[in-house]
Amino acid sequence: MSPPTTISLTFPDFRGATRRLVLWNLAAFFILLIALLAFPDRAGHTINLLAFDPGAFLHGSLWQPFTYSLIQIGLLSTLLNLLCLWFFAGFLESFHTSSWVTGVYAVSVLGTAAIATVIYMAAPTLGFRAAAIQLTGCSGGIFGLLVAIGFLHGDVQFMLFPLPINVKARHMAAIFAVIYLAMVFGQQSVYAFAVLGGGLFCLVYIQLAPRRGLQFAFSEKWFGMRNRFYRWKRGRAGRKFEVYMRKQGRSVRLDSRGKQIDDPDDKTRWN
Repeated sequence: MSPPTTISLTFPDFRGATRRLVLWNLAAFFILLIALLAFPDRAGHTINLLAFDPGAFLHGSLWQPFTYSLIQIGLLSTLLNLLCLWFFAGFLESFHTSSWVTGVYAVSVLGTAAIATVIYMAAPTLGFRAAAIQLTGCSGGIFGLLVAIGFLHGDVQFMLFPLPINVKARHMAAIFAVIYLAMVFGQQSVYAFAVLGGGLFCLVYIQLAPRRGLQFAFSEKWFGMRNRFYRWKRGRAGRKFEVYMRKQGRSVRLDSRGKQIDDPDDKTRWN
């Protein structure tokens, strides 16, 4: 199904990967909010424990690349992030599978953390303060989804309500990329670099990963290996059967699938 030419800023169906991603982030926001209200003296420690800190990650906090995107700071920013996540993920899910959309989001989030780690390790050379690198929120994943829309559905025009302006998807992705590039020269330079890196990881994933998602590709690979094993077992059983029939004075020929090959010139063949 080809995408329509113009799409107004209305939200797509709330289903599949879109629903899971939004509900995960929303549930994490309220769980963290309740925890902070119940234990206000441990608010900073909880955020530092779950947010992505490259130094802590390199020293054993291996869960942080998977948890930092769930840490939303501020009600307004959380609302905007979830609305963008709903719109971009829902749009992609209209033309791709749920596993593929989940893969794009996950690769973008993990790619953002990977670039932040690289910057942290190169901080002495680049002149950054390593202690200032801390990532929270799902902006990396959202930007990855936007990059996927711009790359795969670049000619689709979004009507930005209430403004009477139509913007192509590829131009919208480029505008956000320019904004992050501008942020490189500000106080959030590490954050901007990391988000751009997440978009780059998303492009690599789109080029290399199967369009039906990694889960589908893994299942296809698994079933292919299983079928090859069963064919090998049938071939081995067929060869044993041929040897047994020759000992009985009869000739039997089986193909690789275990089916008998008829030879009209063989008068001793088994029937």
